[in-house]
Formats: sequence, structure tokens, C-alpha cells
Amino acid sequence: MSAIATHPDRSPVLADLIPGAAARDVLLTLAGTAFIAVAGFIVIPLPFTPVPLSLATFAVLLTGATLGPLRGTASAGLYLALGVIGVPLFAGGSFGWAFSSFGYIVGYVAAAALVGTLARRRSDRNAWSTIGLATLGSLTIYTCGAPWLAGFLGVDLATALTLGVLPFLIGDALKILAMSALLPTTWRIVDRAGRR
Repeated sequence: MSAIATHPDRSPVLADLIPGAAARDVLLTLAGTAFIAVAGFIVIPLPFTPVPLSLATFAVLLTGATLGPLRGTASAGLYLALGVIGVPLFAGGSFGWAFSSFGYIVGYVAAAALVGTLARRRSDRNAWSTIGLATLGSLTIYTCGAPWLAGFLGVDLATALTLGVLPFLIGDALKILAMSALLPTTWRIVDRAGRR
């Protein structure tokens, strides 16, 4: 762990503080996948859009930040792969790829990688940088999700943004604020415990 801590681009993420190396990484990746899946089942269907409101985006961002780029991306990638091959993990128990919100799930993988990379560079240590980290992660999910939604529904991008982005901005802002409190607070607790 000291080698990770001393390299400027390889600061530890929260998961690095758990001992066990390879076995730890496998278990944490599986736990990240399970966390995303469980959060994805917490769904509020919205009558004016085919994209449901779920906690999966929050779980993806938190998983990426706490597990780092490799484990976080692997967790989101495993979630995606299992759902595509037929395991009913996606929101509302859906699976496969031929549905309106599949692009967002593809975006989960890219967002976990980005957020994990930024956390590895210590962007999860204070509230403002965590807000930036989570905002970029959310934008990454939208960047993948909205074009897929447009293509799937056969609508223009402006309509897809109205259906697949605008209704979720307030909820995403709340998730971002929750992360900006949770991650820096956890690091403060870890730092205090390390000084004892």
C-alpha cells in the first residue's frame, strides 16, 4: 500500500485500506456489482418518460469512487454483462439490451472508470472536488444514455434530453450532494483513526 500512496497518480481509494489483495479485489468487485443491482431495484417509474428513476446511478458513482477505477469498472462491467446475458438485474427486473434505458447502463461502466480514476487522484477528499467528481460521472452516464434513448425511441436528441435527462437533474443533484458529504467524511474518519 505504501507504493500506492507515494505515487502522485495512485493515491489509495477507500477499498485499498482493506487487507487481502487479490481475494479482497474479487470480493469487493462482486460486492460492488451486488450493490449496483440492489440499488437498481429501488425504482420509481415516471409516467412521462420510459426511463425509470433508480438509485443505481448513485451506487455506480459510489462504487467507482470507493473501489477505484479497476474494481469499480469491473463491478459495473459485470453488472452490464450479467444483465445482457439474461440475469434480471436491471431496473424492474429487466435484462438484455433492447430497452430504452440500456445506454445509461453502458454509461455506468464509463462513469465508474472515470470516477474511480478521479478518486485515485484524491478528488474524493473534500466536498467541492467530490461534487466535481460526481457531476462528471453523472454527465458520463447521460452522454451514453441520451443518444441510446434517442435512437431507441426514434426521436431527436432534444426530445431524448427532455425525456432522459431533465426529469432526473434534481435527483442527481441530491445524490451528488450526498456523495460530497459521505466520501470526505469517511476519509476524515479514516485519517483520524490512522493518527491514533
